[in-house]
Amino acid sequence: MLKNMPLFNKRSAKKEADSVPVLGGLGDTNGHNGDLDGGRYGGERELLHNQSAPPTPQRQPLVFHCQQAHGSPTGLICGFSTVRELYQKISECYDFPPDDILFCTLNTHKVDMTKLLGGQIGLDDFIFVHRKGRPKEIEITKTEDALGLTITDNGSGYAFIKRIKEGSIIDSLQYVQVGDHIEKIDRVSVVGRRHFEVARMLKEIPKGATFTLRLVEPLKAGFSNIGPRSGPRQSKGYGNGKGTLRLRGNGPAQIEELPDASMQLAIDNINASLENFMGINDTELATQIWEKAEGKSNSMDFAEAIDNSDLEEFGFTDDFIIELWGMITDARDGRLKPK
Repeated sequence: MLKNMPLFNKRSAKKEADSVPVLGGLGDTNGHNGDLDGGRYGGERELLHNQSAPPTPQRQPLVFHCQQAHGSPTGLICGFSTVRELYQKISECYDFPPDDILFCTLNTHKVDMTKLLGGQIGLDDFIFVHRKGRPKEIEITKTEDALGLTITDNGSGYAFIKRIKEGSIIDSLQYVQVGDHIEKIDRVSVVGRRHFEVARMLKEIPKGATFTLRLVEPLKAGFSNIGPRSGPRQSKGYGNGKGTLRLRGNGPAQIEELPDASMQLAIDNINASLENFMGINDTELATQIWEKAEGKSNSMDFAEAIDNSDLEEFGFTDDFIIELWGMITDARDGRLKPK
């Protein structure tokens, strides 16, 4: 007597593939399979008649080349979504604490503030990390209303000097240099404060008062003015020179197209206005302001978008909001001129 036989093989339980960590390390030229957020790819499953589905193609991780600005071997860095995570990966690669990093520059080992790493990294950019060097204390008498400093921060709690105005009080002090981290103002630590908070503290010092700045300069080497032996190599994976990796403080990193000419001009002008209004320079902040204007048709809607976002903490005045809106509309209509 024939027994009942199944028409098909029994479907096996779905198996999940082990996740593969994405790590950065010295000389790791092979890289690791994985994704920016450390996610895992789908497992295998059996189809009818035990025919396996073709494997899901795995996307190569973004890998960036890195060196210490004062000299080091080249490291491979990947698996980060924020500036803090980038610093952590760099510190693991070179085995030093992440809070030893002052800032990073792109494609140059020099303290060049025009090449400062902000919220975006070009897909082919070479990262140079500048570490803490010698501390120093400077006593300053505020003989003018403005000190002549433009301040930015590294996205991880360190404010530092980005620009010194020619002929200003600070310009006359040879020991204060661009790239110096502002650690204390009159023995009050400003570590962990944003650039606009530090700028406000300096602005509120009364004219005629004498105060002390404790600064930390970037670590220097005897060959600091000599370029690296080999230029930046083209990164593997996504690198095509046509996009940037956008680092976000509250979400995963995203690959974006480079801004067009009108958008870049607007961002540059917004940044210049931030410098005049608040004494800070922050391309990422200027980019966020531009993005808040998307889909807005008047200054009131724009102001409401600012107030309902993280940008509210900057305390922009109504007049400044109107000035920003004028730049944005001029950029949209092609009327904006460089500042």
